[in-house]
Amino acid sequence: MEENQPVIVRRIKRYAPHHGGAWKVAFADFATAMMAFFLVLWLSASTSQEQKEAIEGYFKDPVGYLDGGAANPIDLGGSPTVVVIEAPQHKQPEELKEDVIDQLAESLEEKRLRELMSSLQEKIDQSSTLRDFKDQLLLDITEEGLRIQIVDQSKRPMFDSGSSELKAYSENILIELARTISQVPNKLSITGHTDAQPYGREDYSNWELSSDRANAARRALLEGGVSDRQVSRVVGLASSVLFDKDNPYAPVNRRIAIIVLYKYAEDKITRNASQAGDSEDDAAKPAIQFDRARDVTRKVISPDPAKTPKDKDKAMKSLEEGSWFDEADKVDSGDVTW
Repeated sequence: MEENQPVIVRRIKRYAPHHGGAWKVAFADFATAMMAFFLVLWLSASTSQEQKEAIEGYFKDPVGYLDGGAANPIDLGGSPTVVVIEAPQHKQPEELKEDVIDQLAESLEEKRLRELMSSLQEKIDQSSTLRDFKDQLLLDITEEGLRIQIVDQSKRPMFDSGSSELKAYSENILIELARTISQVPNKLSITGHTDAQPYGREDYSNWELSSDRANAARRALLEGGVSDRQVSRVVGLASSVLFDKDNPYAPVNRRIAIIVLYKYAEDKITRNASQAGDSEDDAAKPAIQFDRARDVTRKVISPDPAKTPKDKDKAMKSLEEGSWFDEADKVDSGDVTW
């Protein structure tokens, strides 16, 4: 055997046993207790004497204290407060009174007519047909509704002197206006006016002339798209309502007025024109008034003493036969005084 053999030393490492984590739980309990302790100290320092007495009373007799009615016996100014929110009760909608409904309807109708007025003014500015006659078209709101007046000018009249036939440009004006007016459901009142210059014929006065001109305007509106049922009234007023009262012979007094009626104004016209026993269909028909009948009736009821019985019989026969509904004779230029 060799003398220098290696020596092997075996060393065994020994480790200490594991201590576990129980100490962590104990330390956490201690920290929690200290935190609670300091919280109590802070709350005690921040409470008033009355609050301290309330806390003391609660701990002495918790049951009796709660029976006294306090929902939250400890209220330190920052504690949560119980708020009871009642569910909203669905109330029945109140019924509107009839007068309130009428006021709302009138206000909506007025708004609609003002919008129509704005549309017409805009159309007058933009339309080549209406722009040239801008100074002869007058728009305003009256008690009856939106009034559109087409007035005469000395160099640009709507009709020839003494005639009820519209000039071509006058008819074009009415047709253009009708295209906008027909878009609203309101009914129309059409009125013819003359100046104070008396007409040159005894059997055909300004009353007949203004009525015929109003009907000529009605026909032009129908041609432009207005429904016949939309027309509520056509009347001639001669010179009884002058535009320029200081100058009764001024051309501006010769005019056609178209009123887009409020509902209550329309109902008033219908009530006044209807008779007892009329049906709704009859009441809804346009009330086209011919004032020539009034003149003939006046002659029959109150005849001129200078007239002979023969003239009276002639007038009565004319009334019975209805000849006053016939178209007026064509007027010669020599018969006209204005």
